[in-house]
Amino acid sequence: MLLLRAAALWGRAGGPLRRPFSAAASASAIPAPNPRPDIVHTQIFINNEWHDAVSKKTFPSVNPATGEVICQVAEGDKADVDKAVQAAKAAFQLGSPWRRMDASHRGKLLYRLADLIERDRAYLAELETLDNGKPYSIAYLVDLDMVTKCFRYYAGWADKCHGKTIPLDGDFFSYTRHEPVGICGQIIPWNFPLLMQAWKIGPALATGNVVVMKVAEQTPLTALYVASLIKEAGFPPGVVNIVPGYGPTAGAAISSHMEVDKVAFTGSTEVGHLIQKAAAESNLKRVTLELGGKSPNIIMSDADMDWAVEQAHFALFFNQGQCCCAGSRTYVQEDVYHEFVERSVERAKSRVVGNPFDFQTEQGPQVDEELFKKILGYISTGKREGAKLLCGGSPAADRGYFIQPTIFGDVQDNMTIATEEDKLLRCVWSSGPIWWLQSIWEWARVGGIWPGGIYRSENGNNQSSTEEFLRNMLVAPCI
Repeated sequence: MLLLRAAALWGRAGGPLRRPFSAAASASAIPAPNPRPDIVHTQIFINNEWHDAVSKKTFPSVNPATGEVICQVAEGDKADVDKAVQAAKAAFQLGSPWRRMDASHRGKLLYRLADLIERDRAYLAELETLDNGKPYSIAYLVDLDMVTKCFRYYAGWADKCHGKTIPLDGDFFSYTRHEPVGICGQIIPWNFPLLMQAWKIGPALATGNVVVMKVAEQTPLTALYVASLIKEAGFPPGVVNIVPGYGPTAGAAISSHMEVDKVAFTGSTEVGHLIQKAAAESNLKRVTLELGGKSPNIIMSDADMDWAVEQAHFALFFNQGQCCCAGSRTYVQEDVYHEFVERSVERAKSRVVGNPFDFQTEQGPQVDEELFKKILGYISTGKREGAKLLCGGSPAADRGYFIQPTIFGDVQDNMTIATEEDKLLRCVWSSGPIWWLQSIWEWARVGGIWPGGIYRSENGNNQSSTEEFLRNMLVAPCI
């Protein structure tokens, strides 16, 4: 869904999806960026106030385009999570301003927050680019657009969470009433910091909950600035509390806290296991997990090859490959395999990697040095195990965490880059800019399918070939 929405915005910004995003983004549509935005907030946000960590510890937030430290950020841990939970608990008490607030007014506050984010859209896009490394034009046109739409969507739901009346036999009146869960612990990743924050906070606040959020240590700055806008919008103290810190300390404290009623986590399957276990062993809190995975593409021989190449390219390389649904594996029908590979390599070589504040840049750096080194390590493993390196495979700059768009061909399912496809990241899921291609008859799992006629329904042969393939695929495990 995220990639589909981004693709739609890409097309709306400048026309056909075959054009690079940077070419679509004109200077008239996007304000010129300040590559050195002021850093306003670096402390922990609890009870609508700014606090140093109880331990007084800090950690560096690093610019991935240069490897230089941007600033020091307060490092929250269990003691700070305890403070945040107590603030949230007070805000959620019966009779509190938040609990007595009309649902429609909760919606007004969310609308107001969206308006404030819209007001500061350019600054937030600059800050996101500085801290995360994604191109400024994409942060402005895609991420911020989706953030404001997300908050406005949930604002509209605030007074529409209805219960039901249930007819029963006898002299009984039965009804249901939707009540907020309570204190929601939320742990978000670094690949879409602003958007992940909106996806978590929006529905929780629309339904009257209170929030204790741990933001990723790689990208804390935009979330902390949004905290200041939450206060400016008029949310009561304690309703939203934001604790930057590390997973094994602050994240673990949220997951195991006896007074947190629910935990929501976006990240790796490995960490999801730990959170599920901590929730079960503490107070059996509710758990929502959005965990790692991949979405391979299948290219049929009757596909529009120009369209298929560009879509498959976008499916992996968007956001530096750092997406939960990145199409890092592509299966191609044998009779078009070589043509597809040749065109894909040509497109990857033309991809502009560089300064994320430059409007011509399509791909910025990976988020941090750990991921940078991990990706290069997997590239070395792929070459050593016999995968064919078709392009890229090296750092793309002398400093910063830039990697050339990389494509492997002739990948076998037993190779490490295939079997550990979803383990290239420990905190989130994605692999970075590595793409591998296989003949369709070597497929082991399936994702998006690109036949011809997918947008030309009058071509019955194409539709039939797709349906026949799907039927054969679905029954294969039973053979």
